[in-house]
Amino acid sequence: MLLPWIMSGLGLVILLFAGDALVKGAVNLSLRFGVPALIVSLTIVAFGTSAPELLISVQAILDGVPSMALGNVVGSNTANILLVLGLPAILATMHTSEHNTRKTFRFMILATVVFIALGFRGVYDWIAGIVLLTLMAGVLFDAFRQTRKHRHAGKAARAAAEASEDDEPEVEGADPDMQMWRILAYLVAGLIGLPVGAQLLVTNATVIATAYGVSDTVIGLTLVAVGTSLPELATTVMAALRRQADVALGNVIGSNLFNLLAIIGIATMVGPIPVDPQFLTFDFWVMLASSLLLLPFVYFRQDISRLWGVVLTALYAAYLLVVLFYV
Repeated sequence: MLLPWIMSGLGLVILLFAGDALVKGAVNLSLRFGVPALIVSLTIVAFGTSAPELLISVQAILDGVPSMALGNVVGSNTANILLVLGLPAILATMHTSEHNTRKTFRFMILATVVFIALGFRGVYDWIAGIVLLTLMAGVLFDAFRQTRKHRHAGKAARAAAEASEDDEPEVEGADPDMQMWRILAYLVAGLIGLPVGAQLLVTNATVIATAYGVSDTVIGLTLVAVGTSLPELATTVMAALRRQADVALGNVIGSNLFNLLAIIGIATMVGPIPVDPQFLTFDFWVMLASSLLLLPFVYFRQDISRLWGVVLTALYAAYLLVVLFYV
């Protein structure tokens, strides 16, 4: 029983280093092409940190335990907001008030509502998958449109910045002169390391949990959800410590969008995912309520302070206790 614990620890170490590499690569890529770090985090970083959820969900369906796939996504989205934003905020206040994430936040709430509505059909089948993937295509198209807009506007902005004597200080880890091969190396290391680390951690942690007779749904909502959220946690911790609040918040919103729309959308093409009544009466609504908790930070320009970090983390701990002992 010792080996699974050792492999779980190895997976965690890989996740931390991969998260740091991905943030470095994403921030420097945005500087190289004049694209805001927020947009990069909503695409490259979000996809990379959602890769474990995709791998786990597809494998769960192939293994005949689709309830773990659904629990994985729903639990991960709840963990992304309460735990992934809560813990880093305890370490360092995230100045999210400086960044405009209203549009992407509205996309996330819309995706959550549509996802829950489809769940009341009793199963996520290929029809639901097409709806979810169509919405995902719309989100990516909007991000692409924003990227082109900022790229054109960035030329004038960079010229003005070069002429200014009062340029903003350079953020830690950002290097406008970093060579492209180094940027790509950071991105590749992050995108490969995150799913590998998560797979090591989740596989071995699931072995440990199964030994105690925990159900597939509960494993998906708790152990697997936390495990597959560790890439987001690792990336967000590094982003918070590097004062990259736009990457941190954009990473969480983008990952939640990918989880609901792309992960389940793709997974339904592998096989149908029945909806356990527990999701309809409890877990879906906790996920939605957690998403709405971002309102003060998105619309009222509040920073995610250390106090907020404690509150969010405590709420997640309470959720885990309810799932494990009362639901």
